[in-house]
Amino acid sequence: MGVYLSTPKTEKLSEDGENDKLKFGLSSMQGWRATMEDAHTALLDLDNDTAFFGVFDGHGGKLVAKFCAKYLHREVLRNEAYSAGDLGTAVQKAFFRMDEMMRGQRGWRELQALGDKINQFTGMIEGLIWSPRGSDSNDQHDDWAFEEGPHSDFAGPNCGSTACVAIVKNNQLVVANAGDSRCVISRNGQAYNLSRDHKPELEAERERILKAGGYIQMGRESSLSAVCERVLDRCLAPSTLGGEGCDNMTMILVQFKKPISQNTNASTAGQSASDTQPAGDTQQSLDCGEQLVMF
Repeated sequence: MGVYLSTPKTEKLSEDGENDKLKFGLSSMQGWRATMEDAHTALLDLDNDTAFFGVFDGHGGKLVAKFCAKYLHREVLRNEAYSAGDLGTAVQKAFFRMDEMMRGQRGWRELQALGDKINQFTGMIEGLIWSPRGSDSNDQHDDWAFEEGPHSDFAGPNCGSTACVAIVKNNQLVVANAGDSRCVISRNGQAYNLSRDHKPELEAERERILKAGGYIQMGRESSLSAVCERVLDRCLAPSTLGGEGCDNMTMILVQFKKPISQNTNASTAGQSASDTQPAGDTQQSLDCGEQLVMF
């Protein structure tokens, strides 16, 4: 049946967490896909006043998604721009840093290790190993300080991943994305995009790819995680004939428990809030009960 299973795997890896400011729920499901290639990060305490959430959809394999889930937030945290309070620049540099790390000799060994560990298990066991609840995925001690330079015979992995991350730090919300994983904020029951798809079906993105020298090929009742689970069930296709609803699925739902001040900077990395929200809405506070959806 190609990349699809004869019956979908509907077991879910779900998690809930909260602190005095935020409450989140998440759920992942393999669905019709032959393997689970999604990964995620959900950290309420990236540091004392910062939360980090990320969804990574592996394309052509799972290694890059797992690598980003393990290392992207660490690179944001250790970047000089982060220390200076420039979250957008810190996230942008961390995105590029992932490519640099994976092309190096140490990155090559790390990808091999991830592959070996992943291949020992399948389905939900795999998800549990690389969930941020695991002991190594939130380990801040390994800052990748020692590197051996590029690997002479390794240009990087031949699979890839989308990335959509949201950082909440004091009165700032910063969203950054690469690929077509999305972030949406619900305000008074209305959805507003905080990310912009990078898909070759979109004319502007198609032109950007070609101008850059690239090519396009093949074109629980009271918990937030229970809401995520219901959405995954609703999105699951009844068969693989139509294509939609057949992929791996991951969703994170974040609820703001306390209002954030009127000076909130809700923007995407490299994008002003006016590009992603209706005019006149960018200076509004994030009110108690508003929700951030990532998928």
